[in-house]
Amino acid sequence: MTRQVTGTKLKWLGLAVLVIALDLGTKAMATAMLNYGDSVPVFPMFNLTLLHNTGAAFSFLADAAGWQRWFFVVLALVVSVVLINWLRNLQRHETWTAIAIALILGGALGNVYDRVVHGYVVDFLHFYWQNWHFPAFNLADTAITIGAAMMILDVFRKPAESGEDAKRGE
Repeated sequence: MTRQVTGTKLKWLGLAVLVIALDLGTKAMATAMLNYGDSVPVFPMFNLTLLHNTGAAFSFLADAAGWQRWFFVVLALVVSVVLINWLRNLQRHETWTAIAIALILGGALGNVYDRVVHGYVVDFLHFYWQNWHFPAFNLADTAITIGAAMMILDVFRKPAESGEDAKRGE
């Protein structure tokens, strides 16, 4: 069976651009409107708290000597190239995967912008329960998490390819 035309899923790059714009816009608003480290209660269990993360998720490597900034920039750029190529090669019916890739790509590039321009990622969404506080995060992190969850769910949504189908290349 011949492969369907590729390139049809590149239209989902628009979703990645939207994620970047919303992420950078909300980070700019948080930076302009919030004082660093001061929590502003929004509703029970949720505050807006401006924080700067020089590390990765959950501030992993935040205390490193500074090399992590460029390591995470390069890592995110390499992953972004892989994601764009993956998106480009998706088949017409793989919309779920295309959306997941676009969300991850947009989130990764939103955080890359922060690392390059500021040297840290702006976080401001802060959930807590009693004395337990979830690490602050941003819309880019949310998009990455949703995209990754979609990819994990996709593993369970797709029927396993049978041995005969794999042999025929279907």
